[in-house]
Amino acid sequence: MMDLAETLGHAFSDRAPLDEALTHPSASSPARPDNQRLEFLGDRVLGLVISEALLKKFPNAPEGQLAPRFNALVRRETLAAVAEDIDLGQHLRLGRSESLSGGRRKATLLADAMEAVIAALYLDGGLEVARKFIHRHWLARMDAAETLLTDAKTAAQEWAQARGYAPPEYRLIAREGPDHAPVFTVEAHLATGQAGTGRAKSKKLAEQEAAAALLTELKAHD
Repeated sequence: MMDLAETLGHAFSDRAPLDEALTHPSASSPARPDNQRLEFLGDRVLGLVISEALLKKFPNAPEGQLAPRFNALVRRETLAAVAEDIDLGQHLRLGRSESLSGGRRKATLLADAMEAVIAALYLDGGLEVARKFIHRHWLARMDAAETLLTDAKTAAQEWAQARGYAPPEYRLIAREGPDHAPVFTVEAHLATGQAGTGRAKSKKLAEQEAAAALLTELKAHD
């Protein structure tokens, strides 16, 4: 098995952050913290680097065009795809039951661990090290990001139909903000009870976000 640090392209001066990033709550102990705190940090580091990269790549694009690309690039499905690209699952520390239930392949678990690994890179090597890793694995996805998000509703419908379920229903949960800058919250709901929530500056985009969140939930338990 190739050392994960080699795959990440960084020689850690302190392996503790990486060890923590790879520890799922099911394998944690008082002496071995889980990766949830690093997941929180990694989410923010990823968001900063992706925002910066989008501004540079699309210098004339308004916020309304940047937002869907950003949302598609930082959502759990994209994180899980990058985790699969680097075989992150094989390096995770999981409890016995989580390991036996296929935890190394679960999209939600992989996405959380990927955020934690980004945080570990940031803590040990600084923002530039984290930025280089993110650029290496995310920049090629930028051109396709808006299409990925746009296709979320279609993909959710196809998933449901393939299993004999009715298509997802979309419910407007909330409309906030002033009339000139509203924010919509939408829930995508299946008859099975599974659901995903999206929040965006248009109802259409919020529906796509909700569909993407629903897909993440469905694939995590598929």
